[in-house]
Amino acid sequence: MGRPRKRVSGPLASLDSPYRSWLAAQGFTPGTINDVIFHLDGLSRFLEREQLAVDQLTPERVQQFEHERVAAGYCRRWARCARLPLRFLREVGAAPGIPQPASADGPGERVLVDYRRYLECERALVEGTISRYVRIARLFLEDCEANGVAVEDLSAADVSGFLARECPKRNVPAARNLACGLRPLLRYLHVGGVISTPLRWAVPPAAQLRDRSLPRGLDAATMAKLLASCDRGRAVGRRDYAILLLMARLGLRAGEVAALALDDLDWRSGEIVVHGKGNREDRLPLPVDVGEALVSYLRDRSRTDSKIVFTRVLAPAGPLGRGVKSVVPTACERAGLPVVGAHRLRHTAATGMLNAGASLPEIAQVLRHSQLRTTAVYARVDRKALRPLGLPWPGAQP
Repeated sequence: MGRPRKRVSGPLASLDSPYRSWLAAQGFTPGTINDVIFHLDGLSRFLEREQLAVDQLTPERVQQFEHERVAAGYCRRWARCARLPLRFLREVGAAPGIPQPASADGPGERVLVDYRRYLECERALVEGTISRYVRIARLFLEDCEANGVAVEDLSAADVSGFLARECPKRNVPAARNLACGLRPLLRYLHVGGVISTPLRWAVPPAAQLRDRSLPRGLDAATMAKLLASCDRGRAVGRRDYAILLLMARLGLRAGEVAALALDDLDWRSGEIVVHGKGNREDRLPLPVDVGEALVSYLRDRSRTDSKIVFTRVLAPAGPLGRGVKSVVPTACERAGLPVVGAHRLRHTAATGMLNAGASLPEIAQVLRHSQLRTTAVYARVDRKALRPLGLPWPGAQP
């Protein structure tokens, strides 16, 4: 006999069947649905105990429910069980959506609106970068307002004072990101005529360590172990194998792999469309081994309406998204290798092309670098080409 069917009680009892159908559409198996329905039942009992209607399920109430679950002894993964039913309740319109921040009519808010438009239209940045820059800009403008400094009266001392107050609160990478995110705002304020002085020069340069060491790619033996760690008899193994090949053979970034859509694969011409930085699109030849890995994965890909190539194997169904970044570290752990990030495979592709005799302009074209000086760092990796250039010290004996 199977396990008894769990039922939802309380004010959300009428949503039992719709929730089960929604879970099935998300890719959950019947056994898992019977377990996950426990989350909706717990949330329904919470509403009944607090005498709340479902439209009163605010983020504060959801947080209260999760805290009560932790206090009751549930692990944090189960304490966050309200997130899946809450997503369902918002989709069907039963629970209120995520509240949007109130728009202000102050000069700082108007600057942020125009700044976002500038980043979208003039700079052609992606949404993730725009959100980060706007968040830093909001922090800077709020700091100026708190210190009684008008935007049009900004000076280098105000910029330095802001960094002196904020950088000690962060670690080195976060402080570097803060400084890098502040320069575009100061550039925009000067170009837009808000300030008369180009204050982006007032932001001190962050310690640049990337050019002090050689870009390190993985050798052939290590790369072979990494690929062999993928169990290609399973759907997740075929997916991870294709992701690793795209990064190691074509030098794709993790975000470019995550954005890859079915329409970007031109099987007839043997090409792939890559959506890179700055909303640019480039066509690259699709190597035979990469194409075969993609075909092997797509034949048994999870059923989903998404046009994105790489999706989650486990429910809820949908694009893999940021999970692409974790594929490389997970493969390193399976293979018993030191854990490296996804960008190391991009270095592997570049150093592999260099060792095969490709020129720097050819490597720049594959890696889609906008400037050749970005690719020039790989010239120091080619020790064989640099060795004949070494000259003896003047006056030294042969």
